[in-house]
Amino acid sequence: MPTELQNIEQILKFTIEIERLKNITRKTRPVGLDRYENSAEHSWHVCLSALMLKEYANEDINIDRVIKMLLIHDLGEIDAGDTIVYNAESEEIKRKEAEGVERVLKLLPEQECERYTKLWHEFESSETADAKFAKAIDRIPPLLHNLHGEGHSWRDNKITAENIFSVNSRIANGSEVLWKIMKAKIENAIEDGILEE
Repeated sequence: MPTELQNIEQILKFTIEIERLKNITRKTRPVGLDRYENSAEHSWHVCLSALMLKEYANEDINIDRVIKMLLIHDLGEIDAGDTIVYNAESEEIKRKEAEGVERVLKLLPEQECERYTKLWHEFESSETADAKFAKAIDRIPPLLHNLHGEGHSWRDNKITAENIFSVNSRIANGSEVLWKIMKAKIENAIEDGILEE
């Protein structure tokens, strides 16, 4: 049976390993900045967004569980890198991310590893109220980055309005009212010429 000291050492190794998330460059720039954000910044941003928007979930949620999901959901990017969400559906990308999450979480004590691996799978399957809301919130910052950054990432990656509506309409699974508002913002971006139809 592992000792307390062994558990702490494992957690410290995990803590060092997740520092690498700060070096994973994403495909959008934070509002008002010329540089691209990193995955650790994204994790912080979605967690705070979830906390502020929790009352707009379609169903009752456990915000502690939602935040935990959002904190671990991109750990696989340490190994797989970031892929723009509009291209992230491939089996190869999903496999690499799953293997990365498994490798990183195995650094933790066994009980913690099992707990967070289960939570990651719950997020990925998006069947519970907590997971649906976490998935919805995960889409908000990248949309805001583009809406307040002249659609930079959409243009750079040749993303169409159809792609944007298709992928982001999933926000409604976690929060219908939030999707209604974001949909209107995307429609305004088309009218303003930020996004081409």
